Amino acid sequence: MKKAILALILISLVLGSVFAQAEAEKYPVRDITTIAIMAPGGGTDLVARVLSAEMGKAMGVNINVTNITGASGTVGMEEILKRPADGYTLGGIPETIATTAAMGYWNKSVDVFDYFILGGSPDLISVVGDSPYNTLEELMAAAKKAPKQIKAAAAANGGMHHINLASFEKGAGVAFNYIPYEGSIPSQNAVLSKEVDVVVTTIAEQAPLIKAGKLKPLAMLIPETFEFQGKVIPSAFDTIEGLDKYLPIPQTIGLGVNKDAPQFVKDKLVEAFKVAMQSEGVKKFAGDNYYVVSGLYGEEASANMRKLESLFAWALADLGIAKQDPASLGIPRP
Repeated sequence: MKKAILALILISLVLGSVFAQAEAEKYPVRDITTIAIMAPGGGTDLVARVLSAEMGKAMGVNINVTNITGASGTVGMEEILKRPADGYTLGGIPETIATTAAMGYWNKSVDVFDYFILGGSPDLISVVGDSPYNTLEELMAAAKKAPKQIKAAAAANGGMHHINLASFEKGAGVAFNYIPYEGSIPSQNAVLSKEVDVVVTTIAEQAPLIKAGKLKPLAMLIPETFEFQGKVIPSAFDTIEGLDKYLPIPQTIGLGVNKDAPQFVKDKLVEAFKVAMQSEGVKKFAGDNYYVVSGLYGEEASANMRKLESLFAWALADLGIAKQDPASLGIPRP
């Protein structure tokens, strides 16, 4: 009897292994959906689309992108986590996810996803093309003369662009009237329509508007100057002494999958991601949009996101913006 039971157990294990291998070889058997958690046209959306397209080619299926936005991306993230952890739902995810717990939008950490990171583009501060401000010094002088009167837009309350804006204010000793928007494109549209006076988004997102003369770049929010269309955009670090105490804050965008997805799903996605990162489509996108390419995946990508969570959460706390104490969330100080 014992031998019979043991034999049945062994047969079950063998069959289970065979079925698991068969499932691994079949995935994916249908199209995949990527939920981009920020508004259409912004960096998160564009990266989600180019990566999904190239990974889909590598996997032999379509990876269709849809946008589900709100609450600094947590509406989309919750939708991703509601769906089966079977690899058929991915997320188009920016570094903003690292701020959502500290901002009180949800109680989860960045470890709910495994990541496939393309990279990011640096932020800059700009005004509408016919703005009276022609230099960063002029903008700062006006802001100091009339605190909280100059309106500034940045996507996602507590997100990277907001942190960059707030960090700039802290370093420059100025105070804007911050107006949050659900994405970079709405933020830029706000400055174009003169709902606001200043916008902080990435050079990738602003590039077409700068080329058309609709936006006037005043300063990069990184230590280096930036050559663009034969002209040099100055660095705010050259104007503001001690700004390096608060900046730079890096952009990090890519795709994510529910961490509870089977390992064979993650393995297939890693293979497709590696192929995508070498594709002409991704290389062209990165070059055309002034991206610093990362290519991180697996534990290296997860460790990077945990580092950003620590950096961002404590930056928000130190700036007086955080709604939750990072220490109470178990987020270590960097």
